[in-house]
Amino acid sequence: MKRRRPFRLTALAVLPLVLTGCGVLGGGDDDPSAGDGSTSSAPATAAAPPPGTDGGGTDDDTDGTDDDDEGASPQATGEATGPVEVTIAASGDVLAHSWVNTSARMYAGHPERDLYPVDGASYDYTPMFADIADLVSGADLGICHMETPLSPDNTGLSVPDTLSFNTPREMADALAGAGYDGCDFASNHTMDRGIQGVADTEQVLRDAGMGYAGPTAQEDRAGVAEVYDVATSTGSVQVAHLAYTYTYPNAGGPTLDVPGEAPWLVEASWPNLGSEGILGHAEQAKQDGADFVVVSMHWGNEYQSQPTDQQRQIAADLLASDAVDLILGTHVHVIQPCERINGKHVIYGLGNSLSNQSPMTASSLVPATQEGMVAVLTLTRDEDGSVSTAMRYQPTRVEIPPERAPGHIIRLVSPTTYPETWERTVSTVDSLGGCGAEPIDPDQAG
Repeated sequence: MKRRRPFRLTALAVLPLVLTGCGVLGGGDDDPSAGDGSTSSAPATAAAPPPGTDGGGTDDDTDGTDDDDEGASPQATGEATGPVEVTIAASGDVLAHSWVNTSARMYAGHPERDLYPVDGASYDYTPMFADIADLVSGADLGICHMETPLSPDNTGLSVPDTLSFNTPREMADALAGAGYDGCDFASNHTMDRGIQGVADTEQVLRDAGMGYAGPTAQEDRAGVAEVYDVATSTGSVQVAHLAYTYTYPNAGGPTLDVPGEAPWLVEASWPNLGSEGILGHAEQAKQDGADFVVVSMHWGNEYQSQPTDQQRQIAADLLASDAVDLILGTHVHVIQPCERINGKHVIYGLGNSLSNQSPMTASSLVPATQEGMVAVLTLTRDEDGSVSTAMRYQPTRVEIPPERAPGHIIRLVSPTTYPETWERTVSTVDSLGGCGAEPIDPDQAG
């Protein structure tokens, strides 16, 4: 499995800047009935634990090296100074509805098909990611979007017919096993289990050896990028990851509300920060040594395949700057198009990577809710310091059998295996005039 060595960037205090004169985002919360069906590259180094912890399960090294130098400065890792290139695999929402958890429990050997949590049960999400594992692990860096909190002890788990989620810790193990190096946790479900849930989610991901970006329970890390030290043939390349949500209370559109017990969460709220605030964080990351900055945005109108004017304006603002090199969009549960601005890509919506959403589980849902992609982006910094990106993408589809469990396997889509999904995905990705992105046909691979 790939290994990563991060270093911490210093936080930058940013005064809130409220966006005005823009369209409203959102469009509705995740429908509980829709969710539950009821009413080789050089490795990157491993993410360091948050201050004040011992890293938990991050000590299970498999590469024979020790981690005594995990806090080394970027200069100590042989950072690249000339032209550099890195590949990033990114995917959309990991949304563990109750039926998804039921499938995972059955894969772990428990026969119960009950949607409710079973005391003492274990969970295995590994089969769900098996088909995309080679694609994700083949990139220099794999980034996922964690939509829901993670429970370190598998207590207080999600129950059907609610919009407040909590996912078994085994989800993080499956993501790491599939080759993901880190996730962001900036979503409208960030506060489903309060600030303790934010802390728990970060710890579970770090215990699995993964990085974490987005809202944090640690005030001194607010607005601080997660940085991955990625080994390449030209030296060590630092990739910084920032992530922002449109709301903390689970609302249909952007809110300015910030939890009173954690006012520093304003630093991960894009309606409060605006483009200027996000750029402040990104500029700080570049100043502190990052070669590339990736920004994840939880935004848009749910179930709408086209971005809002507000999404496009923020993307234009961010990519016009040398501080931001790639934007990854989540939240709307369907694929949205991409654009190339100033030589760099924004994917407005990566769709659902894993969920129980489908017209089969709720008649109100569109077929695109069952679909997503693994985007493989190549970021290149030329000798003169300018950055450009290239994009390929693998359409995916969550296989949900009529009985719903066990299932929830993320399948690779080709023109022959799922022709409707292939055509819908390709046409949507290109619907703003195209961004030079090439679809990957797994039937033609190898």
